[in-house]
Amino acid sequence: MATKLVNPNAAGIDVASNEHVVAVPEDKSKDSVRTFKGFTRDLHQLAKWLLSCKVETIAMESTGVYWFDLYTILLDYGFEVYLVNAHHVKNVPGRKSDVSDARWLQQLHTFGLLRASFQPDNITRSLRNHVRQRKSIVQQMSRKTQHMQKAFDQMNIKLNNVIRDLNGTTGTKIITAILEGERDPKKLAQHRDRRIKASEETLIKSLEGNWREEQVFNLQLAYDHYIFLQKQLKQCDAESEKIIQKMTSGNSPKSRTKKVQKSKNNPDFDVAQYLHAALGV
Repeated sequence: MATKLVNPNAAGIDVASNEHVVAVPEDKSKDSVRTFKGFTRDLHQLAKWLLSCKVETIAMESTGVYWFDLYTILLDYGFEVYLVNAHHVKNVPGRKSDVSDARWLQQLHTFGLLRASFQPDNITRSLRNHVRQRKSIVQQMSRKTQHMQKAFDQMNIKLNNVIRDLNGTTGTKIITAILEGERDPKKLAQHRDRRIKASEETLIKSLEGNWREEQVFNLQLAYDHYIFLQKQLKQCDAESEKIIQKMTSGNSPKSRTKKVQKSKNNPDFDVAQYLHAALGV
C-alpha cells in the first residue's frame, strides 16, 4: 500500500438498509467509528458530525438503493463524495480481518486507492428527473392518440387520412364537437382550418361514420387523459425551466442563439438559449 496520504481528511461509510457505520481518521474524534440510523434526522446528524471532524471527502459503497438519500444529503452539506463499486473495493489487497468495512473504506480513500463512479450533482439530478418524466409523459400522450385513432377506426371515420395531426387545431375542434354530441359531418367539417390541404368535401366524407356509443365513450376517455397529460407536460416544463435558470444563474451570454422553429410538444421556453448561457454552445 502506498505511504503517501492523498486524502488526509477522508471518511468511510458502510451503508446498510437501517443504519450506517462511519469511520473518520482516529485523530479527528475520540469515537472515530460511529453508527447512525437511516432516518432522515440521523442522516443530518451524521453529516454535521463529519463537519465537526473537519472531513472533506467521503467514500461509500453503492449498496442497493440505500446509498441514495445519504449521498444527496452529503452533497448538500458540501462534501466530496466518492460512490465506489463494492467489487473494486474487494479487489484491493492488504485488508486485515479485524478491520471494519467503514474503516477499510476510510483507509483506502486516505491513500487514494478508490475510484469514484460517475454521479451528477444534485441540480443536474433534479433536471434529469424532470427530463425523464417529460419523456414518459410524451410517450403516454402518443399512446392516448393511438387510442383515439382506434376509436375512430372502429366507427369507420377516416379522419387520419385527411388531416396529418389528430391533436392539431382541426382535429381537436372536431373531437371536441363530437364529444359534445355533434354527429353531422357537414357541421363537423366547418372546423376545418384553412391550412388543411384536403377539400371540405373530402373532410365531410371522412366524417361519415358508423357511430357507436361505446366507441365515443372510448374516445372521451382517451381525449380526457390526453388533456390531463398535456397539463402535466406543462407542469414538468415549468419545473425544468426553474432548474435551468438556477444552472445559468450569473451567466449572461453576449450573443443570442439562432431562433429555432417550435415543433409539437417542445417546451415553451427557449432551451437552446439556456444551454448557450450555461455551456456556451
